[in-house]
Amino acid sequence: MSTDKRITLQQAAEIIKDGSSLTFSGFTIWRRPMAIVFELIRQHRKHLHLIEVNGGSHTEFLAGAGCLDIWESCWVGHELYGKYGANISRKVADKQIIVEDYSHAEMMFRFAAAASGAPYAVTQTSLGTDIHNPEYDMLGRAGLRDGKRIAKHKYQFTEDPFFGAGSQVLIPAAKVDIAVLCVQQVGEEGTVRVNGQYYSDPEVARAADITIVMAEEIVPEEYLRRNADQNTIVSFEVNHILECPFGAHPTGMFGRYDVDGAFLKDFYGRTRTQEGFDEFANEWIHGQNHLNYLEKLGFQRMLKLKANSAMNYSPREKKGGK
Repeated sequence: MSTDKRITLQQAAEIIKDGSSLTFSGFTIWRRPMAIVFELIRQHRKHLHLIEVNGGSHTEFLAGAGCLDIWESCWVGHELYGKYGANISRKVADKQIIVEDYSHAEMMFRFAAAASGAPYAVTQTSLGTDIHNPEYDMLGRAGLRDGKRIAKHKYQFTEDPFFGAGSQVLIPAAKVDIAVLCVQQVGEEGTVRVNGQYYSDPEVARAADITIVMAEEIVPEEYLRRNADQNTIVSFEVNHILECPFGAHPTGMFGRYDVDGAFLKDFYGRTRTQEGFDEFANEWIHGQNHLNYLEKLGFQRMLKLKANSAMNYSPREKKGGK
């Protein structure tokens, strides 16, 4: 008999201790585990080291709340609902967050290396750019490259010894303590099924020491085995599971609900200052739990976002435009 992996939303956040390195599922404004992000903010988590292929709304919330010390990625923003990460930008300007910049491809290669157990990846990506300027090795300049959880070097150059393909860049594997995934379905034993694009989810699940999966619904493993080819991550790669409907809001969940663009635009517009962020967080995060949050959103708003099961998006939400 398998061990029960079910935990609560509060317990999921408690697993992520101060100073943890972590990563998330999804892409920009899709399938981000926002309910756990909000719970981390409620629990006043500090000194987190976030390593991710790309940032999004979750990054902005954690930065604004003062949860992050280090962010390693390539980009952050809310797509057409907020072109850049205003909270990250403010915190970097105030020297409260260290940003280590890699290209998008390099970040994906770093997680692929960690997922396969390799210490580094080899690529020609970004050769000749300032990403490889030693002046911009921010973790090195801060004296944090200890060769343990943080690599001794940001990158190293070598020559291809096999085919004479020229200069290559060695980039360190993205080793993280915890990966937090937000998906449509997880089995009772931890099998994950992602509908739509699964992005870097399989790699981050394997790269992390602990993987937490928050799903719209927990389903019988027998159901997932009927069409096992549709499953995304095997159960033994998952340590903890929890059920949390609308857990990705205000980001979207393919086939379940759309991105709440109005919410993100409001967040982006109101949080250019720390005072604005604090006001927004007091309104939407602090002093409540996930159910209170959904009650505040209201049934009409959630119904408007709810996807049509045939089209996988909401026909009630206007698409395109500004």
